[in-house]
Amino acid sequence: MHHPHYPDPHHDVASNTLFGFWIYLMTDCVLFGALFASYAVLHNGTFGGPTAHELFDLPFTLLETLVLLTSSFTCGLALVGAPNKTKKHVLGWLGATFVLGVVFMVLELSEFNRLIAGGNTWQSNAFLSSYFTLIGTHGLHIVIGLMMLVFFGWQLFRRGLDSFLLRRLACMKMYWHFLYLIWIFTFTIVYLVGS
Repeated sequence: MHHPHYPDPHHDVASNTLFGFWIYLMTDCVLFGALFASYAVLHNGTFGGPTAHELFDLPFTLLETLVLLTSSFTCGLALVGAPNKTKKHVLGWLGATFVLGVVFMVLELSEFNRLIAGGNTWQSNAFLSSYFTLIGTHGLHIVIGLMMLVFFGWQLFRRGLDSFLLRRLACMKMYWHFLYLIWIFTFTIVYLVGS
């Protein structure tokens, strides 16, 4: 029992964890803001090469968007009422999120492969350099998110859903939703406007 005048150390740890993670997400916002600004400046720098309108397949990108949206939904479902949910329930939705994240990455890599096979690499012009940097950075964040899902899923499988892991899963959920939000900006600015 804690003295009423002293703060609960567990509450302080939880608050610091969430605050620290928000700081991290804000620095990531700055990173992606810089990448979006670079793309906005360089997207017309095709130097006679194909434009975004000629290169991008909007229906394919819409499929990627729907896959990532569904993964964001399943990630949210994993933690709805999590303290009262069974380990199996949380693991099931985290597993679905992981599978959808892998599908998204396969789709993204297939698009990269299609562009590169057509001779449109990150070295071709300023437009493609900024495009590959922006999309590649987002993809790297997705891969990190997938590794987090595996790591936390393994911890959940081994130890069960304690308050420590619940905090980590809450941070991971914020991270995954953040990646979907960044993708919405990407889809709108790069693909929708470009096409």
